[in-house]
Amino acid sequence: MSKAGKKKSVSPKTKEKKQVAQAPEEAVAKEMPTQAQGTAVEKETETPAQAPETGKKTGAQPDASKTSPKNTQERDQIFQERMSRHHDELRWLYMELYQNDSMFAELCENMHQFYLSRSQELKMRDTSRETDKGWYKQNDMLGMMLYIDNFAGDMKGVESKLDYMEQCNVNYVHLMPFLETTEGRSDGGYAVSDFRKVQEKLGTMEDLESLASACHKKNINVCMDFVMNHTSEDHEWAKKARQGDGEYMSRYFFFANEEQPAEYEKTVPQVFPTTAPGNFTWLPDIGHFVMTTFYPYQWDLNYRNPRVFNEMMYNFLYLANQGMDIIRIDAVPYIWKELGTPCRNLPQVHTIVRMMRIISEIVCPAVLLLGEVVMEPEKVVPYFGTVEKPECHMLYNVTTMATTWHTVATGEVKLLKKQLDIVNGLPKDYTFLNYLRCHDDIGWGLDFGTLMLDGIGERSHKQYLNDYFQGYVWGSSSRGELYNADPVTGDARFCGTTASMCGIEKAGFEQDAQGMERAIRLDLMLHAYMFMQSGIPVLYSGDEIGQVNDYTYKENPNKAADSRYIHRGAMNWELAANVSDSSTVEGKIFQGLKHLEEIRKSEKVFVSTADTWTIETWDPSILCIGRYYEGEKVIGLFNFSGEDKTAWINETDGDYVDLVSGTEMKAAGVGIPAYGYYYLKKKS
Repeated sequence: MSKAGKKKSVSPKTKEKKQVAQAPEEAVAKEMPTQAQGTAVEKETETPAQAPETGKKTGAQPDASKTSPKNTQERDQIFQERMSRHHDELRWLYMELYQNDSMFAELCENMHQFYLSRSQELKMRDTSRETDKGWYKQNDMLGMMLYIDNFAGDMKGVESKLDYMEQCNVNYVHLMPFLETTEGRSDGGYAVSDFRKVQEKLGTMEDLESLASACHKKNINVCMDFVMNHTSEDHEWAKKARQGDGEYMSRYFFFANEEQPAEYEKTVPQVFPTTAPGNFTWLPDIGHFVMTTFYPYQWDLNYRNPRVFNEMMYNFLYLANQGMDIIRIDAVPYIWKELGTPCRNLPQVHTIVRMMRIISEIVCPAVLLLGEVVMEPEKVVPYFGTVEKPECHMLYNVTTMATTWHTVATGEVKLLKKQLDIVNGLPKDYTFLNYLRCHDDIGWGLDFGTLMLDGIGERSHKQYLNDYFQGYVWGSSSRGELYNADPVTGDARFCGTTASMCGIEKAGFEQDAQGMERAIRLDLMLHAYMFMQSGIPVLYSGDEIGQVNDYTYKENPNKAADSRYIHRGAMNWELAANVSDSSTVEGKIFQGLKHLEEIRKSEKVFVSTADTWTIETWDPSILCIGRYYEGEKVIGLFNFSGEDKTAWINETDGDYVDLVSGTEMKAAGVGIPAYGYYYLKKKS
């Protein structure tokens, strides 16, 4: 038996259990009337649940000063028009899952209340973006993700740094998890204990609203994480469930014996087999198992219970009304659990995400849904939905990110070219977020089926990649650490900043001027290539100044066991002061990136809907990407080798000019220096 509160593999051992309220899955049915109860709110047999955090109804509380009869009538017309367009589909989907008219009526009434309480400023954004649905697909979109405390201390600090973001050409800032969580049991902020409260050290909801408003005045969009798969064990629901309250136990997956958990374990993969094995945690104080797919302190929510869906949608709309423009849905594929399945990517997940999209289009149509789906592009595309019934507006291009670093380590662009061809072959309505790294580790989810055709085995190649980026391979200048290494399977993920993986850390430590020059070229080439991909590029805060790994995380007992903190270091504002000095490392990287960003903003071929394709270069180390839009054409060339190379392209349709240097040249037999790059634009 493992220690209480820790994950364990389910075994046939018997235990003495306390007598508490039973809340297996059948308890959910007690909350769901099976016969229609009418759709009028007056006929409801249930009242909206009380918000545990505030003791008030979870529905919006509109400002009485904004709800005069005339105002209400005018606003209701807009709401009712949107509702009339979507009502039938929303009701059909809801009833498909829950067969509960009264809960659907409650949902609709609360949507109305959240609409009424939405500020006039946000309603104006809604109206503008309803008429320009492709606003986020333009060539000026550039994102930056950051941890509030690491970047500027708190939300007021971030607000004070908005001029710096403008200087970075950023118009989309992703604030990493900031809702209340428990120190030491937070998983980087992804174990939320209160969806309506900001972590005290970061500020308040009023500070968030102020920050969002300040961002909007500078045309910066704000993104946040919405962790809807689970809550913290310190959430009010979880506390009440742990006290044996059957109604709250039914919001999670509780089991009084090992039988059903054991059945789940037969088909459900483990997310963290070394650091958090199994999918259930034994709670000896109440004699029950609870489903915890990720960590023991993150309890999976039971979306088979309509109360869970409704309440989480109220949280979603509450956060949207604080001024969020983009809401990232964390761990989307895990939302629905079903015995006898992997509990991943089930059809009901798409029903839930589609309902979220409809709800946002009715109440807050300016808000975009960003889905976190960590799979290869051809498998994530169902989360875009269809043109007629869309789900997420945007998804992460995870596999291309991993394949990019594979290409850096091998100097071979073959696999990356194939990956880009797959993405480029998808409908232009699909918008991917592209990045070199994020807050998480790099998992080597590569196309090993293709690599095997060249005799490259999965286990041996993962070992090579991890050795390369730790700097153990001859010729590698990378530095970083493994994450979640499994000594049995040999599998491991990798952590490190872009600059450290490119060799800037090593060159700086060794005072190697030549090595630093090469590392900076590689860093800028990778960003130039990322900007050339189809979709929206996102920087990680600090990458714009070449910030290296932060090893001080090992001194913090709450972080030491998680090597991902190596690339989550505090922003070094002393170094950031050098961005205008081109003789410094920070200045060279910042100015180089700024030049690329300005090219991207000024050239319309960089819109997300442009035609994008790859071109054969007849050199294994050189990638060539073409973009075409409204009569304009740009060809990007990127040398992934540390040696000078020649791209044997032969674009004979006219003369070209390199947008980076201004040099006129032919797009044929192009010589490219080590880690060099060109943006060749066809002259009109």
